[in-house]
Amino acid sequence: MTEARDPVAGRWARLRFSIVGHLLMAPPPRGELRAAIAALARREWRHPVSGAAVRFGVSTIERWYYAAQAQQDPMSALSRRRRRDAGRQRAVSPALAAAVEAQYRAHPSWSKQLHHDNLVVRAAEDPALGPMPSYATVARFMRAHGLQRQPRRRGARAPRPRREVRSYEVSRSHALWHYDFHAGSRKLLMSSGHWVAPQLFAAIDDHSRLLCHAQWYLSESARSCAHGLQQAFLKHGLPRAIMSDRGSAELAKEVRAGLCELGILLTPTAPYSPHQNGKMEKVWDLVEGQLLAMLEGEDRLTLPALNETTLVWFDRIYQRRHHQEIGCSPMERFLQSESASRPCPPMEALKSAFRITDRRRQRRADGTLSVQRVRFEVPAAWQHMPELRIRYARWDLSEIELVDERGTGLAVLRPLDKAANAGRPRRPRAPTPAEEATPVAGEGPAPLLARLMREFASTGLPPAYLPLDEEETP
Repeated sequence: MTEARDPVAGRWARLRFSIVGHLLMAPPPRGELRAAIAALARREWRHPVSGAAVRFGVSTIERWYYAAQAQQDPMSALSRRRRRDAGRQRAVSPALAAAVEAQYRAHPSWSKQLHHDNLVVRAAEDPALGPMPSYATVARFMRAHGLQRQPRRRGARAPRPRREVRSYEVSRSHALWHYDFHAGSRKLLMSSGHWVAPQLFAAIDDHSRLLCHAQWYLSESARSCAHGLQQAFLKHGLPRAIMSDRGSAELAKEVRAGLCELGILLTPTAPYSPHQNGKMEKVWDLVEGQLLAMLEGEDRLTLPALNETTLVWFDRIYQRRHHQEIGCSPMERFLQSESASRPCPPMEALKSAFRITDRRRQRRADGTLSVQRVRFEVPAAWQHMPELRIRYARWDLSEIELVDERGTGLAVLRPLDKAANAGRPRRPRAPTPAEEATPVAGEGPAPLLARLMREFASTGLPPAYLPLDEEETP
């Protein structure tokens, strides 16, 4: 299960895939796999729940590697299995709850793991706190009470360490893609009279420099980024990894969720390191120096004409021209190399992958929920639930998907149509258990009260009060 559908299991799958993903992207030569896994075992990784530094053994990483290699969907193979006691929480005693809150007020910058470790010591010294629950119970208690970790106040920020710069290239095609946006120097005159600087989206293969897809858009947004990636996947299949800079469109929630859902390792460039995505900068130089230079004589250039011209130029010139770095054309390098791509799912599955998961409270009055000020009708089968889990793309609110806690689709929700509901007959709705509950007259007092009366009568004690003479007697 991926991060987009199950946050906890998805974070574990994302961590495991980030560890073994480079081995899938560029397998080491024969006989060197053990050494590569041992090197990964010596590194420290960030725990996906606590954030603490953690290491994994050689056998563990080796098991993850073969599990991801054996399936087409490595994210599902690396996802954690659901615990049998999921959803259950041991009771936290009032004394322990007060100790947790007091310790948090004194140390708000501590991690949940550090809070738990100190509470274990305090519970061993003070029996009044009761039995110490597990770390997961303490973490759920802190989240439920808003005891979130606060950043520690520090002095001046330490200078960023400088790292050496080295050229790199993966050994297989479609093992690593690069994609980015480029603001074109040639503006387009729209029918509204405004000049717009178009944005060129492009994705290329790292090994062969083959262009996977290129398209001009009117703006750099998450919608255009997802649209361009989907077309590249349909043309060439799913790559093993993909690299981009840290632009807001490239790191949007929908884009990250879609890549994670499709099992593609997202490797953004390091902060202040644009040279890591330098292969895309070479493409932009060719676009500006050759393609747009040949369009200087075109007075009225439209977006469709610019896209058609760009695709022809990439197909006839860029893909077939000798590349000095690789010693041949990108098309020749691609045809001669081993491909690491995976089959691409259908278009509907691609569109569904690039969605974010969120929760919304349901209006009990009319069975609707709101997303970005748009109200959606909830089917009657789920109108009893106060909170619902949904998946949607912020640029397409024509429909949203209702899912369960595991991410399985339940229903498709459509926007509320008040005009259609005005003339639509109201169907009878099955009563809820609360509506069916009616007190039965003539049964006498409740069983608990009747038992208390019998026990009091058996004690032989006098009445608890003296009645007045004016009171009626049975």
